[in-house]
Amino acid sequence: MNPIEALLWSIALPGLGQLLNKRYVKGIFFVFLEFIINVQARFNEAILFSFNGETQLAIEHTNYQWLMFYPCLYFFAMWDAFKDAGGGKKSYAFLPFVFSAYFVTVGLIYSTTYRVFGVLLGPVWLPMLCVIPGAAAGLLLQKLLLAASMTKLSN
Repeated sequence: MNPIEALLWSIALPGLGQLLNKRYVKGIFFVFLEFIINVQARFNEAILFSFNGETQLAIEHTNYQWLMFYPCLYFFAMWDAFKDAGGGKKSYAFLPFVFSAYFVTVGLIYSTTYRVFGVLLGPVWLPMLCVIPGAAAGLLLQKLLLAASMTKLSN
């Protein structure tokens, strides 16, 4: 399995990458968790409202107690599928995934009040935007740690 293909299928639905990697128990477990969290958080409703410009309705219908679990599940499933397919061989390759999960979670926390250029983005768009600084922070930290370890080795 191509690591990028496994990653992209896992983005589509957590657990699909694991199933394609023939990690059936893990894949079914991730699909099950995604389904439970998605239904309990009413996340599909939030997505529909958000895509139709009804941000306030998305906020009101979302169960944040459940949705807070989603970023870590989502990014861990992505990392796991990518790694099991042979990706992530470089040291600290997990950091962009971890920091994306952190930043998306923080974006979710502030999604009911934080505005970007005066626009309330809600529980779908703000967390999605937070992937960008999260991945960037993870990549930067990975680069710094790799440089530090190379410096340590050369001394």
